[in-house]
Amino acid sequence: MIEQPGVVVTGVSGRMGQMLVREILSHDGLKLAGALERAGHDWVGRDLGEAMGGAPLGVLVEDDPLDAFARAQAVIDFTAPAATVTFAELAAQARAVHVIGTTGLSDPDLAAIHRAARHAVVVRAGNMSLGVNLLTQVTRQVAAALDVDWDIEIVETHHNRKVDAPSGTALMLGEAAAEGRGVDLAEVSDRGRDGITGARKPGDIGFHAIRGGDVVGEHEVLFASPGERIVLKHIASDRALFARGALRAALWGQGKAPGEYDMLDVLGLKPR
Repeated sequence: MIEQPGVVVTGVSGRMGQMLVREILSHDGLKLAGALERAGHDWVGRDLGEAMGGAPLGVLVEDDPLDAFARAQAVIDFTAPAATVTFAELAAQARAVHVIGTTGLSDPDLAAIHRAARHAVVVRAGNMSLGVNLLTQVTRQVAAALDVDWDIEIVETHHNRKVDAPSGTALMLGEAAAEGRGVDLAEVSDRGRDGITGARKPGDIGFHAIRGGDVVGEHEVLFASPGERIVLKHIASDRALFARGALRAALWGQGKAPGEYDMLDVLGLKPR
């Protein structure tokens, strides 16, 4: 493995992009190989450090992903679905590890990413934190232990600028609950309660999205039956934890066989 794999950060002007840059610069095992923004963005062509309001870094912000990826061993991508699909194909051509934290991906988007993973390592997760991935494991185990007399509801809270709902993490938790019960989430997901909806359907998994202020991320899984409730909850108060998880994934993917992985693989938590 290369001593210090080079990383390209996409969507570098965003909050997560800038957080990733700061984390890479302070990381002993990685180096910043490139910074990408969309064509026409006013950061393109500028020194990244100056664009971020600091000292020059000697790294120019680019808008050509193919050229940037060719110089890198990893790409970290928290952007938008259409951009991520394009990046997946180009990262695969460059044989760079593609770490994807983008949420709101459609089934066709996921299929395109799966095709790219035939040629390179893709690490995709709705959430990069250790705590959330442990919560996912616990949710799966609790759901497997309880029958359909226990209703499952997932509540997520995020800042008022988040554009997709339910969050990728909420969907990850829902998938874990569905797997624990041995059902297909698409067949039991309930996201549209409004008005006179009638009684709750046994076996459904409900989702609720709250948006407000600057909340980094809170996720709660409620298991409820007559007379008792189990509540599992994770609270993120620092966005840097997601960046650190993504860097860990970028390092972990070096030298791995092509394929699609997630943070459970990275953290060694994958069910056997």
